Amino acid sequence: QVQLVESGGGLVQTGGSLRLSCQASGRTFTSGSMGWFRQAPGKEREFVAVRRWTDASTYYADSVKGRFIISRHNAKDTVYLQMNSLKPEDTAVYYCAATHSNVITTTAGFYDYWGQGTQVTVSS
Repeated sequence: QVQLVESGGGLVQTGGSLRLSCQASGRTFTSGSMGWFRQAPGKEREFVAVRRWTDASTYYADSVKGRFIISRHNAKDTVYLQMNSLKPEDTAVYYCAATHSNVITTTAGFYDYWGQGTQVTVSS
């Protein structure tokens, strides 16, 4: 059993930065991946970024590439999403997710565990 809790969301102006945190508790991971997704009102949940546990390989959605960075602090079982150069289009509820499967996937259905979400609002 794994529990994920996100934090760090808030209101920021265009061009600003935020760092989201995802604290994991319960079983630790020796394989699998941690990912970030987001969902804006009236839209489907979309992939943002993913990081594989074993080799730390990462993959980003084109919409955030070069602006967002996913990282992990193993000692505290915490995964971060550093968001820079924020745009109004980034406004959404952000969710962290985890899977024991050792796969880089952008599909939400492959993830086994989800956080409750944290709101990010970028003002124009």
